[in-house]
Amino acid sequence: MAKVQFYNVSFSYGDKKIIQNLSLEVNDGEIMGVIGPSGCGKTTLIRLLCGFIKPETGSIFIGETCVFDAKKRINIPPERRNIGVVFQDYAVWPHLTVLENVKYPLKKRMDKKHMQEIAMIALKQVQMEGYANHLPSQLSGGQQQRVAIARALVSSKELIVLDEPITNLDLKLRQEMLKEIREIQKTIGTTIVYISHDQEASLELCDRLAIMDQQGNIRQLGNDYDIVMKPKDRYIFEFVGISNFVDVVTKEDGIYINAENGLVKLDEKSALENPTKAYQLAFRPMDAVFDKESPIKGKVVTETFLGNITNYFIQLGDKQIRLQQSALDVMKYGKAKEGQEVGLKFVRKFYYEKEEA
Repeated sequence: MAKVQFYNVSFSYGDKKIIQNLSLEVNDGEIMGVIGPSGCGKTTLIRLLCGFIKPETGSIFIGETCVFDAKKRINIPPERRNIGVVFQDYAVWPHLTVLENVKYPLKKRMDKKHMQEIAMIALKQVQMEGYANHLPSQLSGGQQQRVAIARALVSSKELIVLDEPITNLDLKLRQEMLKEIREIQKTIGTTIVYISHDQEASLELCDRLAIMDQQGNIRQLGNDYDIVMKPKDRYIFEFVGISNFVDVVTKEDGIYINAENGLVKLDEKSALENPTKAYQLAFRPMDAVFDKESPIKGKVVTETFLGNITNYFIQLGDKQIRLQQSALDVMKYGKAKEGQEVGLKFVRKFYYEKEEA
């Protein structure tokens, strides 16, 4: 296993700053997810770790080894950093068999017999030993991805980087691969850095997540519960998952929301950090439930059955909000119909300052 440490790392493309003074620690044997919007610098961060590009400032450690230090002029080349990398497009050689693909990183390190043994062990770990003599063209996308992971395992059992590894797979295969990546990690104890824009997959797979913003800053670092249930700020709440934002009115006696039946008191004014500013109520689609006794009334605009959930758009004053009802709740309480007036109860809510348009 290998601990990974970034200290005050910066990188620019020309005059454009991509990452500035970024620090991050990845613990031994954990799966660290790095997610953020396109262009935020998450792939750049991995390229810096692998040594494909050179930081302008800071230092990078893998285990106890300093692989880069700007002040000390240390810059270990990529081939000596012992990192296994799995790319989005798999990058398996089309003219080589599965076994030859996996053996490729070992060619300059050991004799043929030992190389064969190591490669077959890696194929067994990803359940591909029966396909050793197949060409990539004879494999499915998921199988090619497993070959890429096996090749990464022979490159390094200490540290593997997965760059959007399941993006090109269908939903069922994605679920299978997430399970397999986790099983491989548990068995071998490899440290994994997982780069993705797929929030759901990242929350499911990773031990911790680093959420980056468009300026290349890490806005929050935490486990799945922290990220979803304890968002650090509005950016995190809005970026992760589906969110609703509704204007609220602050009066002397409390916080009010504009519902179908007019202004209804929602909370005491003390719930706001600074009551003199304009705020919005923020909640996720499953953070509100139907409640006949609630004074907050809305009107169902659309109702769509999506299998495990039913999706609603509700008119709430001058705003349409999105609600979701689990299949279990539908079975227990029934579902609302289009055009029906419903009472709404917020079981979890946040207040954030209103952003300027």
